Amino acid sequence: MFQPETYGIALLLMLISMFCWGSWANTQKLTAGYSFQLFYWDYVIGIVTASLLWGVTLGSLRRGATSFFPSLSHASAAAILYALAGGVIFNVANLLLVASIAIAGMAVAFPVGIGLALVVGVIFNYLVQPRGNPILLFGGLALVVIAIVVDAVAYRRREPTHTASRRGVRLSIASGILMGLFYPFVAKAGIVAHPLGPYTVAFVFAVGVVLCAIPLNSWLMRHPITGERPVSMSGYWQARASWHFWGIVGGMIWCTGALSNFVASHAHVVGPAISYAIGQGATMVSAAWGVFVWREFANAPIGSRRLIPIMFISFICGLTMIAVAPIY
Repeated sequence: MFQPETYGIALLLMLISMFCWGSWANTQKLTAGYSFQLFYWDYVIGIVTASLLWGVTLGSLRRGATSFFPSLSHASAAAILYALAGGVIFNVANLLLVASIAIAGMAVAFPVGIGLALVVGVIFNYLVQPRGNPILLFGGLALVVIAIVVDAVAYRRREPTHTASRRGVRLSIASGILMGLFYPFVAKAGIVAHPLGPYTVAFVFAVGVVLCAIPLNSWLMRHPITGERPVSMSGYWQARASWHFWGIVGGMIWCTGALSNFVASHAHVVGPAISYAIGQGATMVSAAWGVFVWREFANAPIGSRRLIPIMFISFICGLTMIAVAPIY
């Protein structure tokens, strides 16, 4: 299997992860009118497809005990259960995050959900595998959290009349805690006896997403927690082909980011805490899409626009500190 042998390649993979995790939601913008619950089925198909595609290609290079199929066949039950649990937890967190965005808006859901996920995830991942300079790691983490908070303030100033419901905030908190907890299970799957390699972890993780999505997303179709009208599978089969295409592409982009992150975390000097921290910088990538591509702040008040440079400077400084934590 392909595994980075230098820190430079591992860092590149972490940045690819950050870009993918911060970009996949753009595909949902291209399916206006398509219910998220229906979009999610295509998204899950994309995750499974990408996990298999990367497993039989990069994951099968240099055939040996750690390549895709041998690693899957020799893995322990504990490793498989950890990876499955990671997929289940992520799926619940992701659906709650989307629901909180619909109820409370991006300005509340993302900083509360992803900000909390970043803090919880880095702390627990560091406990699983303590790698990297803790001062640089947690100092950089603090700057990234500040950037996320500034991002939230900028969005709130852009829409001063928007008020968040308590239900939306509660969903954001629940999503953030779960989103921060899924990665330690993935990390454990790679360090127990007879572990899974990063490519097999991604595939088993994807299976966990499917096993959770079938009952949970089916229930959400009938009982939406966002206040929208229920939807049925007939709407899925009647949807435009382009909507299915972009849903699958969205899942493949997210999974490519996840796999890049998993592979980077296996590099000797990196570890899951640093890999996850850089990957969750995806919030700033999504903010960059909103600012520079979708022009979300084109007509925003001057007070809102002045916060954008502060947000990006804080994020870049924090990301730099996290990136050099394995070296010093």
